[in-house]
Amino acid sequence: MSHPARTLYPLQTRPLALLTAILDTPHKLGNTPAGDRKVVPVLGGRIDGERLRGRILAGGSDWALTNAAGILELDVRLVIETDDGALINCQYQGMRHGPPAVMARLAAGESVDYRDIYFRIAPRFDTADPRYDWLNRILTVGIGERLPEGPRYHIHEIC
Repeated sequence: MSHPARTLYPLQTRPLALLTAILDTPHKLGNTPAGDRKVVPVLGGRIDGERLRGRILAGGSDWALTNAAGILELDVRLVIETDDGALINCQYQGMRHGPPAVMARLAAGESVDYRDIYFRIAPRFDTADPRYDWLNRILTVGIGERLPEGPRYHIHEIC
């Protein structure tokens, strides 16, 4: 009996969109048994790409947790209204961490190059609008950066 090759297939992606969120003041719950918890309301933002363009509606939130290892775990839910009127749910988990000196600069509001931190998300989309049904059928990943008003993600579809 022959076994298939043990070579990993290459991962291919293509750009989907740039998502920028505008955040409100976080609700800091403090050091819970799970870790240091904060809930950050999302006030709005944009998503802009070749196949997906629209605004982020107010009302979403990020249930963020800094765990015992100092890793910020993200759990985000947003509603996107496309420029042509479709409503799309966007939900993602992710994480952000880096060397202590870099994270201190980030906490102080300084710009930090995306290559200096690990800031990744795995968004999923779902919608009832048939024009965007293709979003129900894909997986995506994103690389994040932190701007003064909130995060910006470079989202890619996994092909």
